[in-house]
Amino acid sequence: MTVYFIGAGPGDPELLTLKAQRIISECPVCLYAGSLVPAAVVAGAPDGALVMDTAPMTLDDTHAQIAVAHAKGQDVARVHSGDPSLYGAIAEQIRRLKADGIDYQIIPGVPAYAAAAAALGQELTVPEIAQSIVLTRMSMKSTSMPEGETLENFARTGATLAIHLGIRALREIERVLTPHYGADCPVVVAYRASWPDEVFLRGTLSEIHAKVRAEKITRTALILVGPALADIKDFKDSALYDPQIPHVLRPKVLT
Repeated sequence: MTVYFIGAGPGDPELLTLKAQRIISECPVCLYAGSLVPAAVVAGAPDGALVMDTAPMTLDDTHAQIAVAHAKGQDVARVHSGDPSLYGAIAEQIRRLKADGIDYQIIPGVPAYAAAAAALGQELTVPEIAQSIVLTRMSMKSTSMPEGETLENFARTGATLAIHLGIRALREIERVLTPHYGADCPVVVAYRASWPDEVFLRGTLSEIHAKVRAEKITRTALILVGPALADIKDFKDSALYDPQIPHVLRPKVLT
């Protein structure tokens, strides 16, 4: 049997990959993170499948279910939100699978920052404005951050920041980022991107906290920060399509 770690995407069932959809439809056991993955995502599980919401379960609990499935030779769809490679908490699960000699595969999914950018209708890497995206998070009550991976260090790059688990730390985010980005730097708070009740709040570092409080958003939100989020009209075209800049697929300068 095989355990499939499946990226369910940000919430919209239509953002599942075809491969993820197929595997869910074939696995007799489906364990999904119900706090972040809507039931509609796993509605395609086969008739008679064991479908369990793992939100109230511990690592021991979920691994016990996998062990039972392994003994029966049943494949398991282990469904996580977004892409499981980013804050998917799969490393500790994989460690246990390896210790027990259980095969696994990872099926990538659409990350929340990509869904948010799509809904906003814009690119997060604008030529000569920002060419990097930093995916990070705030510590808060979760696992501490490694030394050196501080918000201030990332802020020095001027890159577009995608900050997870930070909606309750907006004042701290404002304090740390303002010296580097400026108080008028654009910010977008994406609440439950791609869900039916999604909310997108636009503002600046100096005003976003008040807007979030007014909407009473306290969880399940991604914070995007950076100059690339502004409504920029005067920026240089990408060199990729510049007729004066040849490349391997267009080796000649076009006139």
